[in-house]
Amino acid sequence: MMSVMELYQKLETQAVQVKALETAKADKTEIDAAVQLLQKLKVDYKQVTGEDYKAGCPPGADDEDTVDPWNVSTSNAKGVDYEKLIVRFGSSKIDKELVDRVEKVSGQKPHRFLRRGIFFSHRDVHQVLDAYEKDKCFYLYTGRGPSSEAMHVGHLIPFIFTKWLQDVFDIPLVIQMTDDEKYLWKDLTLEECHHYAAENAKDIIACGFDVNKTFIFSDLDYMGSSRDFYSNVVKIQKHVTFNQVKGIFGFSDSDSIGKISFPAIQAAPSFSNSFPQIFRGRTDVPCLIPCAIDQDPYFRMTRDVAPRIGYPKPALLHSTFFPALQGAQTKMSASDPNSSIFLTDTPKQIKDKVNCHAFSGGKDTVEEHRKHGGNPDIDVSFMYLTFFLEDDEQLEKIRQDYTSGALLTGELKKILIETLQPMIAEHQEKRKQVTDEMVKQFMTPRPLKVNF
Repeated sequence: MMSVMELYQKLETQAVQVKALETAKADKTEIDAAVQLLQKLKVDYKQVTGEDYKAGCPPGADDEDTVDPWNVSTSNAKGVDYEKLIVRFGSSKIDKELVDRVEKVSGQKPHRFLRRGIFFSHRDVHQVLDAYEKDKCFYLYTGRGPSSEAMHVGHLIPFIFTKWLQDVFDIPLVIQMTDDEKYLWKDLTLEECHHYAAENAKDIIACGFDVNKTFIFSDLDYMGSSRDFYSNVVKIQKHVTFNQVKGIFGFSDSDSIGKISFPAIQAAPSFSNSFPQIFRGRTDVPCLIPCAIDQDPYFRMTRDVAPRIGYPKPALLHSTFFPALQGAQTKMSASDPNSSIFLTDTPKQIKDKVNCHAFSGGKDTVEEHRKHGGNPDIDVSFMYLTFFLEDDEQLEKIRQDYTSGALLTGELKKILIETLQPMIAEHQEKRKQVTDEMVKQFMTPRPLKVNF
């Protein structure tokens, strides 16, 4: 199924093509055929969106939500409208049938992120499960853009879930550290980005990944050492036009050529022969990518180009966004230490941040709150518990008590503090045990345990 954005991009490309043919005074038959295709695409676009196509106005431009790989914003206190996002991106909702199937195929209770809709959308996950049921291996790919030494709890979400997937399916994993991307987009030196990649790798390793099944790589290191990886980058670059990249990512003529060419580098790990040391040159090993939904544009491009270079399309699992302490409509920032809980925070810092900065869905007075109750859907403390509290029954009891007014905002914050403090302390202890030698071992290209 073609997404609304993909349809819009085809329209943009076709409109440019018609103009080019007319300018070049091409054969009338060729121009007429191009115009006819353009008109058909316009009709399709109106049927899908209910709106006329306007050049330079992508779908959702007037919506209250902005979602792309670099910007996420909404005016809604509940956060981004994910139902609308599924329609706009053309992905599929993760329904109970898929969750039940994951449980059946893996033989394990679904992770709380699946049970609670934190991972809410997918592309072709059924096909990956089909292959697994036929005893065919697949692999996982996720990544991290290292822009500072300090990661926050939101950064852990894809890694917590990816580790669960690795454990229950017993499959290999590649983790891309896009230090090159951060150099291109941020005011940082190459040396700083490379250093942050190694430091962030320590936090990732502390999540408990199996070194025998996990390869973590820096783009700055791996691109220069692997001909197979770079060959795939070049293949992707050859088959994606500048107009397509502009349509997908919104690049302008003033953007550097590094930014314009980078999407091919993020796409390349989706193909198994980018890692010959792991998959022995095989091109047919399916890839599953757990990531936040804002990264989907990269992989829509990847899925479009894959058949043209002879590779299977990667499957995806999309997560919701982790809210800032100040509310789901605000953005977490490494430059604002009060916008999130960082993995370096002390128990006192965690307590102070939650008490002073966590947006409340409660009422202004205790009397009013007892009478009318709070709104857990906009309360950041409850949102954080949805991510980190394992017990479903306990979470539902908290929701009901907060909604009824039996549980006060201060009491809800106390529950969150008591959940986060031991979790962060445990992570810090595990990170201390990650040595530079361990990082080197994870980041050295080598064979992994693969059950072909």
